[in-house]
Amino acid sequence: MQSLETIKGIGPKTQKVLTRLNIKDIQDLIQYYPFRYDIIEKMKIEDLKDQEKVVLEGNIENIPTLFFINRRLDKMTFRLRAEEQLFSVIIFNRGFLKPKLTVGKKIVVIGKYDKKHQTITAAEIRLESIMETKIEPVYHTIYGITGGQIHTLINSSLELGNYESYIPEYLEEKYHFLNRKESIYHIHNPKDAILLKKAENRIKYEELFLFMLEMNYLKEKKNNRFGIKRTISKERLNSFIKTLPFSLTEDQKKAVEEIYQDLSNEKRMNRLLQGDVGSGKTIIAFLAIYMNYLSGYQSALMAPTEILASQHFFNLKKIMEQEDLRIELLTGKLKVKEKRAIYEKLENGQIDVVIGTHALISEQVLYKNLGLVITDEQHRFGVHQRGNLKNKGLTPDILYMSATPIPRTYALTLYGDMDISSIKTMPNGRIPVKTYLRKTKDMKDILTKMLEQLKKKHQIYVIAPLIEESDKVDLTNVVTLKENMEKAFGKYYKIGVLHGKMDNKEKEEAMASFKKNETQILISTTVVEVGVDVLNATMIVIFDSYRFGLSTLHQLRGRVGRNALESYCILISDLDKKRLEILERTTDGFEISEEDFLLRGSGDLFGEKQSGDMSFGLANVKKDYPILLKAKEDSLEFLKKHFEKEDYKRIRNIVEMSTSLD
Repeated sequence: MQSLETIKGIGPKTQKVLTRLNIKDIQDLIQYYPFRYDIIEKMKIEDLKDQEKVVLEGNIENIPTLFFINRRLDKMTFRLRAEEQLFSVIIFNRGFLKPKLTVGKKIVVIGKYDKKHQTITAAEIRLESIMETKIEPVYHTIYGITGGQIHTLINSSLELGNYESYIPEYLEEKYHFLNRKESIYHIHNPKDAILLKKAENRIKYEELFLFMLEMNYLKEKKNNRFGIKRTISKERLNSFIKTLPFSLTEDQKKAVEEIYQDLSNEKRMNRLLQGDVGSGKTIIAFLAIYMNYLSGYQSALMAPTEILASQHFFNLKKIMEQEDLRIELLTGKLKVKEKRAIYEKLENGQIDVVIGTHALISEQVLYKNLGLVITDEQHRFGVHQRGNLKNKGLTPDILYMSATPIPRTYALTLYGDMDISSIKTMPNGRIPVKTYLRKTKDMKDILTKMLEQLKKKHQIYVIAPLIEESDKVDLTNVVTLKENMEKAFGKYYKIGVLHGKMDNKEKEEAMASFKKNETQILISTTVVEVGVDVLNATMIVIFDSYRFGLSTLHQLRGRVGRNALESYCILISDLDKKRLEILERTTDGFEISEEDFLLRGSGDLFGEKQSGDMSFGLANVKKDYPILLKAKEDSLEFLKKHFEKEDYKRIRNIVEMSTSLD
């Protein structure tokens, strides 16, 4: 594929910006699709609707007035005459346009209309008339490049792209698809809505067909894949379960039996253990480790953070204190000498269970007889990591744990290559978290409720959507919240901060301080979502809740109520009340994820898929679910009847290459 440097207008600086958008070559550039389209059509005054988007052409009535709110923010106002009516126009950060906005000049204002004040808050001003209706692509951008520049670069690259189709010819004919080149052209330069829809459908189908072909191919490989055949003493397993300080729920018992059958079978386990927040997935993972130990094999448990790995280590040691398991914790904090000692013990078989982060599958870590890998994280253990293990001559059974329940219909389609165990019932003694939806004006009451918990010597999470103040969006941020919380509680209670700009060591220290109750209030972004058990935390307050998906809010809520203490979640939002009400109504993560899926599509719900990355260029597994089902049906037929044909060698090669690491 040709380098980006061959395109006029792409120098080293622009190339660096494009790399940050994951655009590394010309093919990436032409497949950088718009995320939405603006319909630009001049409107008549009688068609204007209050608080809705307007596109209005008129003449400037007076010299614009420019104010500088601060060093980075300016505000410009002027009057616009359209069809003999006057409108006030406000626009931010467009001060550079003032010299061009002369009295009498005809312009087009695009923005939001306030009927009561006869005002337009403009998002854009165009200096030329709009002669006809336009469908304009809108691209995700970052600092250093505009959407218009991206569009220009894409159009300069279209003739240089690769337009090989990954849809078999008989299916292209069956569905009367546009060819791939035409489709990509129309997606970036739509002439009309009908052609745009046809182009989108073709690209979406192609993405989903290839995805389902890979999934079905993986499933076929899995059915013919052999792993470790174990002999596990059911008697010892049941005796051990009886020693636990609690009884397993029915769902937990079922999951244990499914994993027992997997590990006793010579076919390699590839199982997803999904359960609601606090449903008791970890104890099932520990029982899987115990089964693997009984059959004489080593286990590796991978966690997303060192502090969570440490929590698993101490909990497993406690659960297994009457057993002879040799358990070690491998983290970046260890000295080189300590790490080497663990590497040596793993290779010699002197360790039964090792717990740590992804370092567990790095090159220097060698195992004597690794039989089981468990991953506890939002994103699934990818094919490349399994490839690393296979390259070491290992084919362990794999168990994934996910705290984001996935609606069964979609799970069966999207995780078709995996077996799924679901835990829906909650352990005895868990009190559901009480959730309240509140507005910003209720802040005094919210602070009073926070003080009540602090006086009981309990701890509180406070969540903000942003780290720092932004000119572009008016949202609560961590920095401002810290200042406000210091004013309210700083005299008597310690307040900590946790966010994504902190390095790993700082994050670990902030979380550890909260876990030890050295800080009583932890102000954080969603990085706290994949969290640690802080049993003393009984309240979470989430600002600007409308900014988050329902599943994310449910995950955040799961940071509290991990004990027998009554716990509370307060969602602060002045917008989107109807959508958020489900969280007041239920604590069932499966019901919430179903609703989230209907509202938002797949989003980040699924993390990575086996054969690479489950982020599609255009397709959305929820919104395009009918296309997905058709692609699934067609891919199964293709796999059965056409996959081995010489005509389809190119499609076969890409599928085999993309799944070869499994």
